[in-house]
Amino acid sequence: MGVVWRACCLLAALVSLAACDPVGPNFARPEAPVPAQFIEAGPWKEAVPQDTIARGDWWTVFGDPVLNDLQGEAIKRNPDLKAVAARVLQAQAIAGISSSYLYPEVSAGVLYQRFANNSNFTIPVDSATVTASTETISNAYKAVPLYASYEIDFWGRIRRQRESAMAELGAGIAAYQTALLTLNGDIAQTYFEIRTVDELIRILNDSIRLHRETFSLVRARRLDGLSNDVALSEAETALRTIEAQFQTLEARRVRLVNRLAILTGSNTEGFALATQPFAWAVPAVPVGLPSDLLQRRPDIAKAERELAAYNARIGVAIAAYFPSVVLTSSIGFESFDLATLTNPTSNIWGIGISLLQQLFNAGRISLNVERTKAAYEEQVALYQALLLRAFQEVETALASLSLLSQQIRQQQLAVDSATRTATIASQRFNQGLTSMLDVLVAQRAALASRTIAVQIANEQLMITIALIKALGGGWQDRARQLPQGSRSMWAPPLKQ
Repeated sequence: MGVVWRACCLLAALVSLAACDPVGPNFARPEAPVPAQFIEAGPWKEAVPQDTIARGDWWTVFGDPVLNDLQGEAIKRNPDLKAVAARVLQAQAIAGISSSYLYPEVSAGVLYQRFANNSNFTIPVDSATVTASTETISNAYKAVPLYASYEIDFWGRIRRQRESAMAELGAGIAAYQTALLTLNGDIAQTYFEIRTVDELIRILNDSIRLHRETFSLVRARRLDGLSNDVALSEAETALRTIEAQFQTLEARRVRLVNRLAILTGSNTEGFALATQPFAWAVPAVPVGLPSDLLQRRPDIAKAERELAAYNARIGVAIAAYFPSVVLTSSIGFESFDLATLTNPTSNIWGIGISLLQQLFNAGRISLNVERTKAAYEEQVALYQALLLRAFQEVETALASLSLLSQQIRQQQLAVDSATRTATIASQRFNQGLTSMLDVLVAQRAALASRTIAVQIANEQLMITIALIKALGGGWQDRARQLPQGSRSMWAPPLKQ
């Protein structure tokens, strides 16, 4: 018992030494060029949110129940999103495996062995000797109910591996958040493009109706001798041209609806989206301070956690310079007779310690350390480049929205003016005061003006969605910090 007691004391001392700080650098967020504010003016607020905050259904700000239903279906059924969620579960399992190495490995087993032992001896026969042999058959039984081995993490190699795996898990969750944000944005943009096409088709139908009325009127006037063949040909050409544009818009709508079906995880066959009035309502987006991007955008969170993983791998590489220390212990029973296997006299036990140090490997360890450090520096550069792109995306979206808001006001004035001109031209033509060409020119101008106004409105919606994506999602004040391990709509359901 004295030997076992001393072994236990030695084990406790070694385990306490293993609690020392691991080798390698501790992770710290690298310096990044963060502007004090965006160039465009906005409703500034403190940078409180983080990437783990539940953003909520940010698309509901558009107030479209059809869009809300499509988003819900996509989150449940989109196969690409399911694939990213499965990768997160893989990363969670890997993190659990890496954590398991911090604990002893315990196993048990039973051994049965049958072996033969040959013995040679001599026998005198008639003043001579004869050599003979005999074979003894024996059985051996061994029961080891407990066998344990434990690598003492003196230098922190295992802890750094776990740190890297946990950072990769965080990067995986952030990748899921990025995929979800991208999917939500693509669905919203595709949906509003369809609504834009619907509105353009409505405008075109109004114009086709007007051109048909004009063509009928010119044809009637031609029969009465009040018009000529040139005016009739011009009216028919304008009618056929605008009818061809209608077919182009219909084909575009089919392509967009099929794309929306794929995004929602549905078969294109049988998927339909009913036409509804174009609701041009661009919500005001509270932008916040530039530093919000460092906390809200999941792609930046992913890049930062990948940095932490690469940083931890430096410690793993440096730990290879030092020896590995492994403790082993076993306790059980051993006997040549099954009936006496569990007797106290058949008890066996053992405890040991092994130390392994590489003496020569042609510089492989140092080269691996250099490789991990260079890989970390590469990730730092990519992280800083991502930040620059993130700020650029927000600045571009803000500037575009500012210019578009002015442009839509001016375009609406142009629509009103072109509509009045077309009305006056039709009245003057009916009174015989102007030519058919003047009417067609005015009508085409009114159509083009209304079309441009709808396209500008669509562009506002597209850039607003792009701005929301650039900001990392929604901005609801009701969002709160989720407790550790909680499930949110931004993360796949992780196994607890």
